[in-house]
Amino acid sequence: MKGSRPRVLVVGSFVTDLVFRVKHRPGPGETMLADGFGMFLGGKGFNQAVAARRLGADVCIVGRVGRDPFGDMFIAKLEQEGICLNGVTRDAEAGTAIATPVVDENGQNSIIAAPRANMRVTLDDVQAAEDQIAFADILMLQFEIPAAASRHAAEIARRHDTLVMLDPAPVSHGHHSITRSPDPSIPSSALDHLTTRPLDHFHIDYLVPNEVEAQMLTGRMTPEEAAAVLLPETRRGVVISLGEEGALAVDRDALRRYPAHRVNVCDTTGAGDAFRAGLAVRIAEGASLDDAVRFANACGALACTVMGAEPSMPERQAVEPLLGECERK
Repeated sequence: MKGSRPRVLVVGSFVTDLVFRVKHRPGPGETMLADGFGMFLGGKGFNQAVAARRLGADVCIVGRVGRDPFGDMFIAKLEQEGICLNGVTRDAEAGTAIATPVVDENGQNSIIAAPRANMRVTLDDVQAAEDQIAFADILMLQFEIPAAASRHAAEIARRHDTLVMLDPAPVSHGHHSITRSPDPSIPSSALDHLTTRPLDHFHIDYLVPNEVEAQMLTGRMTPEEAAAVLLPETRRGVVISLGEEGALAVDRDALRRYPAHRVNVCDTTGAGDAFRAGLAVRIAEGASLDDAVRFANACGALACTVMGAEPSMPERQAVEPLLGECERK
């Protein structure tokens, strides 16, 4: 670590989640009455920043929210959590991003999202955070903002010996064609990562897709095959989250699987973000990849036991007992 506590810098997204609980996901043409509804703060960048903070890291975040009530809610929450928000811009033209997760009775979710201000994060926004990136132990990136901004952040991190962790979500097949932006406030160039090889020219230490994203990036059918293909794209390793099957990690030494913790699943929204934050914090603390993945598994499992994204991001003191239970079995 560069200091006495792990330091995490997140360049990423803010999304207000309007969550509907249903018995099953509606089919085409079906109108359904929800069993429950909740409004939560989310977005991969925000979730991962909150989780990293609750797990004991000093955290800063770079991104954009609108000048609207949703943006006000995010600013207030960041201040409450003790997260540095000097890199957060209030966008005057685009509103805060919105998503509608639909959660079935088994806790599985489907999501529709409108990115709005997230897709207006600029290279200048990232450049202004160079000192914070240099100060961090690890930089966390995702594709819910323009890929060019994430790529620029990774280049800055490399110059300052800051580790880079990329969550390559959302991923689209390389043959998909985006001819124009679906929102006139979003430049088409912001969607370039959907039409090119998303990992080209990226300086990545750790690549952390889920199983579906790993398949989309490689075309390979098994996580083991995908991990082997993706490893050369990184400097240190690939970790693939497998949901209820746990996780898989590969580095220059070996490929290992890690079983999941068994918990009562309420809502899987945000579980992947908790997993990635746990992985980043332990790596920043100097833990081995094995220890970091085991810790991350516990973080992801705990997030499944609480409804909503931000509320489910676990505290450090809740993770340690779950790890202890696993070790005693």
